[in-house]
Amino acid sequence: MPAAATLGGRVRAWWAGELAPEPGRVVLGQRRVYIVPTRLGWLFGATLGILLVGSINYALQLGFALTFLLAGMGLAAMVHTTRNLARLAVSAGRAEPVFAGEAAQFRLYLENPSPHDRPAILVRHAASGAQVVVDLAARSAAEAVLGVPAPRRGWLPLTRVTLETRFPLGLFRAWSYVRPDARCLVYPRPEASALPDAAPAADAGALRPQSRGNEDFSGLRAYQLQDSPRHVAWKAAARSDELLTKQFAGTAGAELWLDLAAVPRALGLEARVSRLAGWILAAERQGLRYGLRLPGLKLAPDQGDAHRAACLQALALYESR
Repeated sequence: MPAAATLGGRVRAWWAGELAPEPGRVVLGQRRVYIVPTRLGWLFGATLGILLVGSINYALQLGFALTFLLAGMGLAAMVHTTRNLARLAVSAGRAEPVFAGEAAQFRLYLENPSPHDRPAILVRHAASGAQVVVDLAARSAAEAVLGVPAPRRGWLPLTRVTLETRFPLGLFRAWSYVRPDARCLVYPRPEASALPDAAPAADAGALRPQSRGNEDFSGLRAYQLQDSPRHVAWKAAARSDELLTKQFAGTAGAELWLDLAAVPRALGLEARVSRLAGWILAAERQGLRYGLRLPGLKLAPDQGDAHRAACLQALALYESR
């Protein structure tokens, strides 16, 4: 019984096109390309049958010629439909992180090593239905971008992708399944909320005044890697070919600690994480140095795109224990 169940599961997986993630470059061999007649193809076959029967009954020589001519065209169309997918190479590119509720942009690169064109190839994501049509010239490559909905934070795998074609006459449908080893990081959906109020102590979610701020311009200094691009003096850099950073003085500069423990537990984990994500974006917009505290993880205060991405990634992958 277990062996029969395993065999049945394999048959169902084969029929549904379920595959394990395939890393690297995937080549569609002849055995991976399936083909069946379309509705138009079945109608074409029925018409050929009627023509053949009529030609036999009435001994029509021209009828036989027309029937076998059309049959030859159908067989040639079947060969060209299969050839439009066979030996095609598919590989996945990097997917940029998105926020929950947006669409992850998965990039697939299709390579045509053969000396003939491959027009009208439909690339469709099986789970979401996202699809795009690609035309490949001889010995060239093309990019297909699939917008897959990302409803939840965490890693979003690409799962199964179907490549389909009905070229050239639409009489046959050829398709193949691939499952590139690609995934996209989904950040929590940010909640639009104000940052915590300033407090004299550097507690969770509290602002600690610094000697430097970002209200009044006080001068220029040499650029450092951790400086925010918003503070770069681009006009001065254009004149001197040297990157300089603006310095500000005032009371607005501060360090902000964002702590999951400071968000009420009654909101639930996902709402608490979303609030922290909104605070991170707000702190980055205001040019603050902010840190993040999660159970078992602490990111020191900093600013910039790299720090923002590290904090959002920590929130995206956080799971309560």
